Amino acid sequence: MSTRRTDPGRIAYFAVNGAILTFLLAPIAIIVVFALNPTPYIAFPPVGVTLRWFEKFFTSPEFMDSLLLSLQVALIVLVLSMLIGGLCALALARGNVPGARLLTAFFMSPLMLPAILTGLALFQLYLLMDIGRPIWGLVMGHTLVAVPYVLRTTLAVLHNFDRRIEEAAAVHGASPTRVFFEVTLPLIRPGVFAGGIFAFIVSFDQFPISLFLVMPGGETLPVVLFNYMKFDLDGAIAAASMVSILMAVTVVVILEKVIGLKAYAKL
Repeated sequence: MSTRRTDPGRIAYFAVNGAILTFLLAPIAIIVVFALNPTPYIAFPPVGVTLRWFEKFFTSPEFMDSLLLSLQVALIVLVLSMLIGGLCALALARGNVPGARLLTAFFMSPLMLPAILTGLALFQLYLLMDIGRPIWGLVMGHTLVAVPYVLRTTLAVLHNFDRRIEEAAAVHGASPTRVFFEVTLPLIRPGVFAGGIFAFIVSFDQFPISLFLVMPGGETLPVVLFNYMKFDLDGAIAAASMVSILMAVTVVVILEKVIGLKAYAKL
């Protein structure tokens, strides 16, 4: 037992993983300190605790309007990406589509391009089409980069899907529609919902594409924060970041309560 506990390999394993976790969580700790610090700058050690920056964030009409817009866009993108990504995954995995691998790579290509180039390209396209920068154009831009997440996670589920379950349901008299809604859809739901979570977070925090596609007076939260930091840098930025982090955690907790994260472990 003592030899196992002092195994250099195990010590190195825990040390490396601890270092990675520290590297990932340290920025969040700094944001928490900044958001609760009464001074308008980062101070170590903190000189006190205050909620003034959260009050400033929640009482600012500009911040609240941008937060509401970001939530609305992210929810619409969530629904669209789940529908489009899930259906595309089914077609690519089941439809015997010619060039399925090439089509998969094509649908995944938005993740391979810098988001700022995607935003610039969409901005120029909208100008050439003389449609301006409507909200639905922003939604389409976000959906473009969100669909690949749903596509990939759903394809991962379909890759290990046992089609004999569908065949057994069909043999027992179930119609194709009933097989899809009562057998196929529940089994691929983990992949669709897992991708939907990524889609929501990516849309809510999307900055490069939003920077090109928002209208003055109708900016999303990341754009408003960017413009705010041009002229001021205080704890309100950290408070907004904390709100974003808490929202992401809330989505995961709700998913755990409603469906259970264990269903996503195989992805």
